[in-house]
Amino acid sequence: MAAVDWTGNPNVEERPVHGVSLSKMKGILSTVDTCESSFTPLVVIELAQDVKEETKEWLKSRIISPKKDGGAQLLFRPLLNKYEKETLENQNLYLVGASNIRLLLGAEAVGLVKECTDGAMRAFTYRTRHNFKGFHVRRLLTSGIVTQVFPLHDTEALKKLEDTWYTRFALKYQPIDSIRGYFGETIALYFGFLEYFTFALIPMAVIGLPYYLFVWEDYDKYVIFASFNLIWSTVILEVWKRGCANMTYRWGTLVMKRQFEEPRPGFHGVLGINSVTGREEPVYSSYKRQLRTYLVSLPFVCLCLYFSLYVMMIYFDMEDWALSLHEDSGSEWTSLLLYVPSIVYAIVIEIMNRLYRYAAEFLTSWENHRLESAYQNHLVLKVLVFNFLNCFASLFYIAFVLKDMKLLRQSLATLLITSQILNQVVESLLPYWLQRKYCARVKRKVRALKSDVDTTLYEQVLLEKEMGTYLGTFDDYLELFLQFGYVSLFSCVYPLAAAFAVLNNFTEVNSDALKMCRVFKRPFSEPSASIGVWQLAFETMSVISVVTNCALIGMSPQVNAVFPESKTDLVLIVVAVEHALLALKFILAFAIPDKPRHIQMKLARLEFESLEALKQQQMKLVAESLKEESQEEEKEAAACRMPATLPQPELRNNCITPGQGGDASLS
Repeated sequence: MAAVDWTGNPNVEERPVHGVSLSKMKGILSTVDTCESSFTPLVVIELAQDVKEETKEWLKSRIISPKKDGGAQLLFRPLLNKYEKETLENQNLYLVGASNIRLLLGAEAVGLVKECTDGAMRAFTYRTRHNFKGFHVRRLLTSGIVTQVFPLHDTEALKKLEDTWYTRFALKYQPIDSIRGYFGETIALYFGFLEYFTFALIPMAVIGLPYYLFVWEDYDKYVIFASFNLIWSTVILEVWKRGCANMTYRWGTLVMKRQFEEPRPGFHGVLGINSVTGREEPVYSSYKRQLRTYLVSLPFVCLCLYFSLYVMMIYFDMEDWALSLHEDSGSEWTSLLLYVPSIVYAIVIEIMNRLYRYAAEFLTSWENHRLESAYQNHLVLKVLVFNFLNCFASLFYIAFVLKDMKLLRQSLATLLITSQILNQVVESLLPYWLQRKYCARVKRKVRALKSDVDTTLYEQVLLEKEMGTYLGTFDDYLELFLQFGYVSLFSCVYPLAAAFAVLNNFTEVNSDALKMCRVFKRPFSEPSASIGVWQLAFETMSVISVVTNCALIGMSPQVNAVFPESKTDLVLIVVAVEHALLALKFILAFAIPDKPRHIQMKLARLEFESLEALKQQQMKLVAESLKEESQEEEKEAAACRMPATLPQPELRNNCITPGQGGDASLS
């Protein structure tokens, strides 16, 4: 189902549409009935309780009015009719839908790409819709008029998806195409990456297990394992690009044209004219935005980083206290106490990460970025810097300052396992338990009404409007990013990290599926061609892992024994090896194409067809123009052959034969 711009934004109407002229499209749209009393609801709008009737009528007119009048030309009705309002509790809820024609024209207007019957991917057009396989809103939120807007779950489609996804716990591939069909490409790409990353970790886990069991202290043997890890981290990221290109080409998002970005809902400023579009919209000085960024946001981030380091030093004081207590008593209870500081510190890290996330969102919103992409980039940068330092600073300090490999293994294992357990509980299990309790309460309330009306839709809307709102894949990718850091940065010290990551991810797939289907509202689908900035984040982490693993191997006693006198030679050799491995990573990244050969050929053919279609269209326009010119010349020639008695002297003056010249009128 294509996304529909229900806010009445005129950008869809003004955009050129393939195969159907704008005037013809307006004619088709004018035949769409926007006053149907019964239709399949797609989106629920909840208004604030104090909204006036005039405002409700204005909003309704904006939704159902034709496009030529500035409306969205959609279907609209209250959740409850007059009789039902007297029987059930009025929640100020409204349902929005669309006719099939409106959805298909909207799909064409946004540039949806689908697979044709001949197997090629082409831009969808309403005129040629039968040639394609499988053919069968936001600014009012910031003003407080609209409380929330969300699409309803399709109960039948959701049940089928659950049956093939997570209800039967088994080691199997996920139904990625079905996930994409229900939730959209962005969420499907996350689950595809989660599945791929989990299977890619299995070789690391299999190889790391014997290293952990048999050659724990032989650091020279870890050179082979660390080298494999560095090559592995490069290859899996490059192979993922190829798999991602295959999926997104099949879905049609790889060849979708980038649309002009509209201002994001939270953007505000003085009303002005956009110099590019010529439309009236808020304008905000980039100079003021930079002042807010560098004079407020940057110092705040630095202060948070300092506070994180301060908490880290408190953790090391706790470690010293637990170690001294164990050395004094030597009992089994005090040996267990050695893990308490790491567990407490891991919990504190998770709390600090979540608190900082709220602060980063507030600051990034306060910076008042015009585009959603700029907002996301600044938010990702803030969160990644803090999370990286907060999660890994203690490990770097232990490895390169304290040089305590035993404490490093203990801290790494504790941080990894504790963070995984906390994320599972906080993100999925706890919200699901709360949602089950609320669901039971709503069902008891609806049953107590004993009304004669059908309360199925009413009950569904009440349940879903209290569900949590899925804020995107940011936190999910961040969790995988930190997990990738735990596995790759210190692999030669704790090779068992990959095994714990695999076990966690097998349960993560099911818990994330559970929260998407039963904990959160159904999100609006968003097209995506890749995992975006996270690909760069993972590649950056793999480069950092080369440096850390080479440094750890260079610090091992076995390697130091080879250079007992000259430490300079050791440093130079470690740096040379590190540069050689980095060069190997970049060579591998260059040698492995981002897109498979057959996808490159299909994209080239699609571009060729687009150019040919453009040429044909231009030739058609030229032919029509020449035809019009010839018709005009024939009319002029016919006018010149008319009798001289006609009362149009200007016609006779214009009809001068070639031999007369300009002096013919003087005779």
